[in-house]
Order: sequence, then structure tokens, then C-alpha cells
Amino acid sequence: MRISIKRVIALVAVAVVGSSQTPNLLAQRPVVPGTGAEIVGVADDFEDPEWNYIPRNPKSTEDIDEKQRGPMGRTTNGRWYEGIKRGHPDIVKRVSTPTGGLPESNGAMLLQSKYTGIPNKPSGKMGQDDFVANVQYRLRRKLKVSEVPSVTTRVFLPPVSEWENRTGPHFGFRLALETTAMVDKESGFGIFKRTTREIGNEIYWPGMFIEFENKSQSRKENDYATIRIRGNKSGKDFTGPQITSTGWWTLGMSVTPDGMVHYYASPGVDDLTEDDYITSQFPYDYRAERFRTFFYNVCSANDGKRWSTAFVVDDPKVFVLRPANKLATKPSDSTNR
Repeated sequence: MRISIKRVIALVAVAVVGSSQTPNLLAQRPVVPGTGAEIVGVADDFEDPEWNYIPRNPKSTEDIDEKQRGPMGRTTNGRWYEGIKRGHPDIVKRVSTPTGGLPESNGAMLLQSKYTGIPNKPSGKMGQDDFVANVQYRLRRKLKVSEVPSVTTRVFLPPVSEWENRTGPHFGFRLALETTAMVDKESGFGIFKRTTREIGNEIYWPGMFIEFENKSQSRKENDYATIRIRGNKSGKDFTGPQITSTGWWTLGMSVTPDGMVHYYASPGVDDLTEDDYITSQFPYDYRAERFRTFFYNVCSANDGKRWSTAFVVDDPKVFVLRPANKLATKPSDSTNR
């Protein structure tokens, strides 16, 4: 199998949502992810040969059966933990950096799953696992959008012949943001239980998915892979640039003081630049107020037979342009800024 080669347009002028076309929102002041200073003590470079994840199975599946199955899994360096909502990937381990990675990188992190739902109970429906960076708790606070936070990561896409043979999302790179919005609040018990709407704190999760379109299912001449954006102001995903090569990619997102999320992607491991801009959005029509963390999604068919595509990530970093409250930072080592 091969991915059809087509020139990637860095700036997506029109976003496709379903069968309708919606004009892309113009960013008020997009900030290239990686701009500013790197926050010390969060994220990871996976260079420690003793790096290890303690899974503490069975994993959480709160989103399916309301069971958290604590205690949650964590890495020995305290920088990653199992997502309470959906649980960790079946395989989380340090591996040698695939060819073409960052210079002097010897270690990276492999994420892969077979059961992306209730452990050992395949449903035959696509599921996803979460692996969460421990940003908020290590900093002991959330980042304000006035600090202009951003995140970058490198992701290795294996040869197409090694991908799970399934059309749909395979991998996600996402943020956890907060805003003030109308939220549901439950009160009372039993027959007296009721739900009301009131102003409160709302957490939401914009991001980018690597989506695969299998030619045997689509009946097209070639397999296709694209970056899918979550999301527009209605909360819907839309198609971003086509992925025209496997190997290493650099992904990034930034959040500006107006609460807007900005999306960037580029093949290779070079730092992101303005040329790698995809789009700017107010997902769900929310304006972000606080940044909690970032995380990865691993998706599979959850049929108990097929493993998800094996994605390898490296060198995720969190940056701020205007650090506050004595935040420990160091200058970006990028040569492009």
C-alpha cells in the first residue's frame, strides 16, 4: 500500500465539514508553537535508559462503564499518567529513536493498543486510550492564556504497510483547556435528582488526529492519510492537510490571549515556522482561559485481533511567550526564532 502523493498546502483556506464547506477563521495573531521559553520540569525527552511506565492494570474505562479501576498508571519519572476517562494504551515503553529523528536523540516513546475499551472485552467498535502529560500538577497551577502557552511534539509514522488496516482516526495529539461556560449540574437524589444549567468551569479538548482512509474500504486507487482538526465553532472536526509521506512529523498548537487555538504541522523534525500554519479556531465556540495539559490518543478497532498502528513520539515540550508567577523556564533552543 502507498499514500498518494499530493502537494500539501500549508495554509488551509477552506475547511471541509462533512459535505459542506465552511470558510476558515482568520487568526487574529497566531503564534508559532515553540515561540518563547520552554517550561522546565514538564514533558519529556525519553533519554533516560531507566525510563519506565507502571501500568497498574486493569485500566480505567470511566467513559464506557463508569469504572476508574484505580490506582492510575504513572511513569517512574512522574511526567506521564493514565487518563482517568479512557485509560492508558496497552503498550507504553521507551524505544530506540527511529531513523531520521532529532539529532542526538537515542530514546522515544512507543504507544500502541489492542483493547481500546473495557480490558479483554472487545466491542468491535473503534475505541481510544489516553496518555496524559503531567503538566498542571507538576507546575501546581494552570497556565493562563495571557502567558501564550504552546506545545510541540515529534511523531513517527511507520510505513503504510504497517498501519492498522482500518479507515478512521489512528492517533491524536490534543490539549486540555478550560473556559467559563454554561455547564450541567446535578442535584438531589433518586427520584428527586435533577439537572440544571449554570455558569461554571468547562474543560474541553481540541487537537489534531492522524486519520487514515483505507483503499480497500474507500474503493479509491490509493490509501490516504490526513490531519483532521478538532474543531470548528460548532465542535465538529474538519479535514486539514494531506499527509504525503510517512516517517517523522512535527505537530504543534498554541493558544493566544483571545482564547483562540492555532494549529501547525510539518513533515520532518525541524522546528515549526509560519509556513507550517494550518488554521486558527474557537473550538465549540469557546474562548480558552486556562491551559491544563496535553495528551496523546491511541485509536484501534477494538476487535480483540488487530493492534493499533504503532506510533512513536519524541521530545514533547511546553512553551510560554509571557511566563508569569516565577515559572521556571529556559530559552528555546530553536534556531528559527
